[in-house]
Amino acid sequence: MSRYRYRACDTHGRIVQGETQALNPSELETRLRERGLEPIHVKPASWLSGRQRVSRRELIHFCFHLEQMFGAGVPILDVLADFAEGQKQSGIKAIASDLHAEVERGQPLSSAMKQHPQVFDEVFRCMLHAGEATGDIAPVLRQIAADLARADEIRANARKIVIYPLVVGSVLSVAIVVALTQVVPQVAILFRSNGQELPLSTRLLIGFSDWFSQYAWLLPPTLIVLTIAISMIAARRPLLRRRLHALALRLPLIGPITQRLILARTASLLAMLYASGITVIDALASTARATPNLSIRYGIEAAGAHIAAGRGIASAFESTGLFPRLVTRMLRVGEQTGRLDSALGQLVYFYERDAREAIERLQASIEPALTIVMGLLMFWIAIAVLGPIYDIITRLPV
Repeated sequence: MSRYRYRACDTHGRIVQGETQALNPSELETRLRERGLEPIHVKPASWLSGRQRVSRRELIHFCFHLEQMFGAGVPILDVLADFAEGQKQSGIKAIASDLHAEVERGQPLSSAMKQHPQVFDEVFRCMLHAGEATGDIAPVLRQIAADLARADEIRANARKIVIYPLVVGSVLSVAIVVALTQVVPQVAILFRSNGQELPLSTRLLIGFSDWFSQYAWLLPPTLIVLTIAISMIAARRPLLRRRLHALALRLPLIGPITQRLILARTASLLAMLYASGITVIDALASTARATPNLSIRYGIEAAGAHIAAGRGIASAFESTGLFPRLVTRMLRVGEQTGRLDSALGQLVYFYERDAREAIERLQASIEPALTIVMGLLMFWIAIAVLGPIYDIITRLPV
């Protein structure tokens, strides 16, 4: 089957756009007419159009809408049609229309979502499939929406760390580049013509300015080439990719926060899947595929293999050597009490709280640290330039 984009007119004369899969354009036109839509234009979807992105907040709104409508007993086709009609964003509107078409053909909603893996990950689809199996989808959607909202809040807090350093770093970089390429070379000409002996700080500044003026243009292409080369090598060597991901978790300051956020998300996904009635092994497999960090993904997969071989859950995670003691301790408590989902929920709470506090501490300390660094750099440039100028002025005849 191929993907096609279409424009059609409904019975009220309104234009409807969307994207869906079909065997050929004729089949798509027939399906559109069965839905009461008159096709205007049908064309194959481009490579980029199949990769439409939907923001997390749009996805939360989608889950909330479906949860409310399902809770009220509205049929699924009416729910999807109503949602698609009320959307202005082309991405989520096209996806809702596509889901409507697939469900209308007889597919379950969870199966229809497989056509959009970039929007609905495997955990989302597994939980929805479990809700379809029990006949009660509304609580599952409510749980998914709550998890997405919590993840969005944590990510927003993490982004706050980047904003201030980015602004200050940009201003500082522009000031330093202007000083090195415009101010220092002119001052160096004055110093050389005067023939005076320059202090070490001034000689270092002039030498760095000369090097920067000659070779600064090489820095961007060099960084781009190195990034592409590392990406290509890592793409061909899974072990190297996994080691790079493990290294990212050990970076100063950022690494521990990243690890806490990933572990909180992992525990949250595993708790939701387990609470939905999915077996531990299947829940671990789905959670592993939804985990972005390859090092932690490998640990989850290894733990799943140990559990399948007959080991306990806590013992399986502990044997990988990749998870903190808090994880194995809470898993052991969940095993002993028979409430694994509750223990995982406590783990989510602990790691989210620690990550939030670490982000606040880092944000509070990074602002004065950047101010000090900026002050020291500007002080060095000022001393290196103004010191010799002051010597020249004091030697002038009165």
